[in-house]
Amino acid sequence: MTTAVFLAHTAAPSGAELATLRLVSALRDQGRLDVAMVYTEDGPMVERMRARGVETRVLRTRFDSRSMTIASGPLGLARGFLTLLRHGWALGALTTELGARVLVAESSKALVMGAVAARRARVPLVWQVHDRIAADYFGRLPTLALRVLGRLVSRGYLANSRATAATLPIGRRPALVAYPGIELGAEVPRADQRPPADTVVTVVGRLAPWKGQDVLLRAVAATKTLPRHIFLVGGTFFDEEPYRAELEALARALALPVTFTGHVDDPGPYLRDADILVHCSVLPEPFGQVVVEGMHAGCAVIASGPGGPTEIVEPGTNGLLVTGGDEQQLTAALDTLIADPALRTRLATAARRRATDFDITETAHTVAAFLDTIAQRNDAARTSLFRERTAYGRARP
Repeated sequence: MTTAVFLAHTAAPSGAELATLRLVSALRDQGRLDVAMVYTEDGPMVERMRARGVETRVLRTRFDSRSMTIASGPLGLARGFLTLLRHGWALGALTTELGARVLVAESSKALVMGAVAARRARVPLVWQVHDRIAADYFGRLPTLALRVLGRLVSRGYLANSRATAATLPIGRRPALVAYPGIELGAEVPRADQRPPADTVVTVVGRLAPWKGQDVLLRAVAATKTLPRHIFLVGGTFFDEEPYRAELEALARALALPVTFTGHVDDPGPYLRDADILVHCSVLPEPFGQVVVEGMHAGCAVIASGPGGPTEIVEPGTNGLLVTGGDEQQLTAALDTLIADPALRTRLATAARRRATDFDITETAHTVAAFLDTIAQRNDAARTSLFRERTAYGRARP
């Protein structure tokens, strides 16, 4: 059986890491692959992964992933790149120890380390891409570097949406769009949609400028009927605390009934209590897991495009779509839903049906087949090369 080792540079709980948790758990449960998880730092995801019964290792390093950002500048990025390469050598030994036949890099930083690790372990490297590799997110130079590196070292791509896949230099390499599935479980009953003046609006996601919570607050302030409550569910990472302070000041200035929850491990209770879930990213979202989670919870959803949400929401059928960053469009969409509980109910009912299309078990099934094919191709290539070298050696006088 193929053993797939998944590599992550961070053990902090965020969208990509939680998606990996669900995928690796489902792969393990299906039994079509042996799986293991490797983190290069300790953190909450380590225990969460172990609690699912997944073989999980921590290869501790002195590298602080938060120190390698676009703001680091060219020299800082170069130093971080070299540090990651050095860690990759140790990861290669661990990859071999775990019996891997394929190594899956879960981030751009993991890709750098994985390039060395896979080479040392003599296994193919697959890049699971959770972010659009585009200049509007990474910057022009890092984007070019990542595309070149991915092209040089990866033997296949797993993209979390067609929008993400479109930013990758796939060429003739094997590639699979594998949506970050959700764990459906039992459908939890919820209360009916509230009257307009009692509407609860919720946003779930990291508090970061590109997530657009400021756009949401200004759009809500312009609605004809103000919601009874607005919940901003999510914490801050990577020195984004000043943005939360800006949001708090904006909420006060606009006299909005906003609650900042900070990071929560399970946003489910907030989603099940919300009448309307708003996804308001101002940059194209790679996928938009929270959109699916909100649909499954029975929310009426407003999501911003372009990007992954346009692959989830069918406008007017199971949600509404607006252009990311457009406050007037968002206000109009909020006005439409707040004023019409019956419409909210119809969209939410259809949304629950749509969410079942993103069952993690289906995603895991296709990913298992993809990774197994990559591993078998590598085994066949190594066998063929060995035979050629053996035949050449015998043919020499």
